[in-house]
Amino acid sequence: MILLDTHVWLWWVSSPELLSSTAQHAIEEARKEGGVRVSSISTWEVALLVKRGRLRLSLPVEDWIARNEASSLLRFVPVDNAVATRSVNLPARLHPDPADRVIAATALLLGCPLVTQDNKLRDFAPLRTTW
Repeated sequence: MILLDTHVWLWWVSSPELLSSTAQHAIEEARKEGGVRVSSISTWEVALLVKRGRLRLSLPVEDWIARNEASSLLRFVPVDNAVATRSVNLPARLHPDPADRVIAATALLLGCPLVTQDNKLRDFAPLRTTW
């Protein structure tokens, strides 16, 4: 099982050529086993990027997310109380972005690697990452 950072999810779905070969391989292997996960906070990030005009999707954001939800290729992980609490209790040096903290906490609680290009997340030792 792996967890995709928001940008990795977007790239995997719409621009896979932006992924590193290591990331592509990790996603493909996890996909074969039904183990690709995305935090629900990533849907919030995508919707916010669209609303702010920083991201354009091929469909309205609600439809794009619904299509991803209906896909058998990935599953969404809700932001539950354990994830929320863990994200707050992570060291301050990890990342100032609350969404990235939620994503990191989700990967830690799932015990799986996070696929990300984000160096701040990749440099956080307890978090297993791949890129």
